[in-house]
Amino acid sequence: MTTQRPATYDPPRPRTVTVDGARVACWESGPPHAEPVLLLHGYPADHRCWRHQVPALAARYRVITPDLLGWGASERPLHLSFDYDTEVARLGRLLDALELDSVNLVGHDYGGFLALGLTENHPGRVRRLALLNSRAHATFTRRWYAVFSLLGLAGRSPALRRPARHLPYAALHRRSFAPLVRAGHLDPHVLDGYVGWMDTPEGRRWLLHYFSEYRTPARPELRRRLREVTCPTAVVWGRADPYLSPAIATELAGSLPRAELTMLDDAGHWVMDERPAAVTEALGRLLERTTRSG
Repeated sequence: MTTQRPATYDPPRPRTVTVDGARVACWESGPPHAEPVLLLHGYPADHRCWRHQVPALAARYRVITPDLLGWGASERPLHLSFDYDTEVARLGRLLDALELDSVNLVGHDYGGFLALGLTENHPGRVRRLALLNSRAHATFTRRWYAVFSLLGLAGRSPALRRPARHLPYAALHRRSFAPLVRAGHLDPHVLDGYVGWMDTPEGRRWLLHYFSEYRTPARPELRRRLREVTCPTAVVWGRADPYLSPAIATELAGSLPRAELTMLDDAGHWVMDERPAAVTEALGRLLERTTRSG
């Protein structure tokens, strides 16, 4: 499968669907009746994290890139729950809203975390699965485990929530993305879309609401069911990820029965930006693999 942008690539078609009464922004590319591929972004990105992969994939597939509820251009409702089980079930309701019985499911980071849960809970809805630098069934390196645990504590504690609403979240996230920007892998305009909304009081309030229900520990129930995932699977990983150990990738590859591991030594967490061609090639190989019913 070619990894080059097609000469006649049409820009993604925006659409909006409603999930749990809230607005979810999506973008579609490729033939409308082709086999569907759903690309799920991670934290704190949006659909544009797949900008390098979409053109090549859309030459053959119907490619859908949503902004998950709460992120990017989607609505940030404070009255809805964002615990893990609700989020996994909500992903199924997103498929319903898109009128997709089953889909090729690709998830990076938080998107992969949700994708694994949906695949284990509803295997008939996932034709093929790809997990890219995701906590999956496990958790973060020690430093980032502490950071995300503190954010959760701040969201849950009334005494901490008020001062936490005044922290410069956008600036802190821009600092963490700075090496990617300096290396030319990420345009500052795209980064502004990822985190600019965190500069608003409403954005900071929703971010703390989200983290109030986020749990950092590993998920043993997901680990126990890895061998039940029988669809073709790709595990794609940047070995230099400071947030997530490559040991997660090797465990996934050793436990998922039909997994293919692509370990990229010269990439970190944001593999789609740092090694776009290699990621596209790995996804292309996955999509050409035969499913049980294929």
